Amino acid sequence: MIACLTLISCGSPPANIIGIDNPLMPAVSVAGTAFQTVYIATTRRRAEDPAVLYSADRKPAGANFSKVVVSIPANHKVGTVQRPATLPPDPRHDFVILDPAAYETPGLFRKAINTAIAQRPSDAREVMLFVHGYNTDLPDAILRTAQFAHDSGFTGIPVLFSWASRGKTLQYVYDLNSALHARDELIDTAELIASTKASGVNIVAHSMGNLLTIEAMRQDQLLGSFNNSQKIKSIVLASPDVDAQLFEKQLRPFPKQARKFYVLVSDNDKALAVSRKIAGGIDRVGDEPADELAKLGVTVIDLTKIDDTSSLNHTKFANSPEIVQLIGRRMNEGDSFLQPPSRAALSTIPAAVSVLSGRGQAVIAFP
Repeated sequence: MIACLTLISCGSPPANIIGIDNPLMPAVSVAGTAFQTVYIATTRRRAEDPAVLYSADRKPAGANFSKVVVSIPANHKVGTVQRPATLPPDPRHDFVILDPAAYETPGLFRKAINTAIAQRPSDAREVMLFVHGYNTDLPDAILRTAQFAHDSGFTGIPVLFSWASRGKTLQYVYDLNSALHARDELIDTAELIASTKASGVNIVAHSMGNLLTIEAMRQDQLLGSFNNSQKIKSIVLASPDVDAQLFEKQLRPFPKQARKFYVLVSDNDKALAVSRKIAGGIDRVGDEPADELAKLGVTVIDLTKIDDTSSLNHTKFANSPEIVQLIGRRMNEGDSFLQPPSRAALSTIPAAVSVLSGRGQAVIAFP
């Protein structure tokens, strides 16, 4: 069981490095360093240790809000997260989380995002809302969000929604319940972001974060308030660690023509293979046969033939240079995944990728 849970974990928690720079070599002094601001909404309780910022305990209700800046070293390779093994981090080689700032109210968080939007050109005013997966502590979630935003070339503003994962391999059940516990807060956060001056919102969820995201969308749809702002441009569900039979039921409140969800799957995802065994042999959405999944009305992007820098093939959406940049290009187009790709966009899709439409027929098929 320990080996299985280790395999399906979504991150290797780094050292607690929030706000800890290298006093002998500050990140701002290192030539070629890039800086990525990440806004945070979280259901985690505030921690006493400033190097943790928020703990793994659940806030009973409502979310906490903050912002950090992540420095990315000049030698960074697309598709990787260079985590520090020791403290203080070395900004020449490591990602470093700097300058944490808390917002005491949702209104102040909204104001901060609006200020950031106002400082951007009109074609770079979308928000990406990223929802992480199982076994992911806050530093790891921040680093993944920064890496994905940076490597994808997304020109808008990244917002991390961090639910109260323990960040420990033996806390699968706690994490599962923490994800479900955060449904209301994810809905509130999405509505808060939609109320800003952002021109659009792109949602990207990974692994167990998909269970939270889909449940929140379903709840909002049943209440008749899903995407009332019409600002959601794309919903990318990467490697969903979700029971395939449950997924079919979760989609029922959505009319088939409104299931504009993009599901990234891979039948060589080793983490989901282990998860399937733990779940009694029920397929996970992330390794469900693409043609069967597409019959539900979603668009399936099959990444089986795409290489991953991870040996588990569970994070291709962020670890594969081809895929992370493809997602970024589509989000930056403005109409994103909701429109058929242009001829120019087709030329940028890797030849190993197969895309199936909601009718279960291949609209882009490569050998």
